[in-house]
Amino acid sequence: MANRKLGLTGWILIGLGAGIVVGLIQYLLFPENVNTVIIKWVHDPIGRIFLNGIRLLVVPLVLVSLSLGTAAIGDLNKLGRIGGKTMGIYLATTAIAISIGFALAFLVRPGTGLSIPVDADFGGGQSPFLMDIIVDFVPVNPFAAMVEGKMLQIIFVAIMAGLAIAALGKKAVPLVRVLESADLIIHQMVKFIMMFAPIGVFGLMAKVIAGEGLAVFLPLLKYMATVVGALLIQGFIVYPLFLTILGRLNPLHFYRNVYPAMIVAFSTSSSNATLPVTMNVARTRLGTKESVHSFTLPLGATVNMDGTAIMQGVATVFIAGVYGIDLTAGDFFRVVMMATLASIGTAGVPGVGLIMLSMVLTEIGLPIEGIGIILGVDRLLDMTRTMVNIVGDMMTTTVVAKSENEFDEEIYKA
Repeated sequence: MANRKLGLTGWILIGLGAGIVVGLIQYLLFPENVNTVIIKWVHDPIGRIFLNGIRLLVVPLVLVSLSLGTAAIGDLNKLGRIGGKTMGIYLATTAIAISIGFALAFLVRPGTGLSIPVDADFGGGQSPFLMDIIVDFVPVNPFAAMVEGKMLQIIFVAIMAGLAIAALGKKAVPLVRVLESADLIIHQMVKFIMMFAPIGVFGLMAKVIAGEGLAVFLPLLKYMATVVGALLIQGFIVYPLFLTILGRLNPLHFYRNVYPAMIVAFSTSSSNATLPVTMNVARTRLGTKESVHSFTLPLGATVNMDGTAIMQGVATVFIAGVYGIDLTAGDFFRVVMMATLASIGTAGVPGVGLIMLSMVLTEIGLPIEGIGIILGVDRLLDMTRTMVNIVGDMMTTTVVAKSENEFDEEIYKA
């Protein structure tokens, strides 16, 4: 992993390939009892260590990132028409995105053909009454919510903290500085954990292949096709409709202008890393004014994760199908709420979408080990969904700027 030229994506693909080869050799050549011992003593511990590292960061990531994001949204100098329009479009497109993901996943049924038994100690539980879910948003004890991993309650606490920070203004600046430092530390920890991803992918894939053989691949290809299909619908049907109806702008001009940022987003898999490019594109190619895009684009890199929401919707249906678990109407409601709210707390760096997926799976009672099945291909999908994320940011910026007369249409059409 010291060879920087290869990059993390290359190493993850190597780990994926090695896991497939080793697992297949075990499946075809080794006796079942030997295979079981190797899985128990080698593959399973490696995979679980990586999954535990992901779980480790869920609560602090949501608390810190969402508190800071909400504080920025609630800044009295930034609220008003621009803030309302921006957040309205961001939340609307995220809800549409996960709905598309769900709809396509139910049509394709990507988990069909692969069946993995649920661990004996796993209990999905019965879906609670819908109104109990809503009431349960507000925790009695926030520390208990963090210990027990009740993410909707943690999100509520983080939003309340962010609004309180914004309301206090300068008095809360010392706390904001602490949270910003904590945010940087958590992001660095994410990078450290993702450095272990190639080994984790190896263990997880070797475990699955050694236990299931090549039968796992057809559903995995169906999963990838479903996610990419939903991303294409979001990127090239939903966004053009917003541009045409709300902005009264030609979408062809838009996509011609934003392609430099799309390329950077695809190669980096990071909304944050692409932010300098999107800011430059907004100013020099889209014709939006600094007063608008300096607020909407950084905000979008934090709160607008349509591609991640699509992945969470498809992955939830896929993993439920793989483990033979039926999802209830209450489960779907919670996934939509979680994915929409969690997108606000999803940092714009590679790999964090998987952490948010683990949060969603835990909330609705699906085995988090299901992430291991999709982890090997997630890095490739991450590149595509990051591209959709930043296109959504720039679409919203363009529409809001046009509505506020902070827009140069000559630059947009040039």
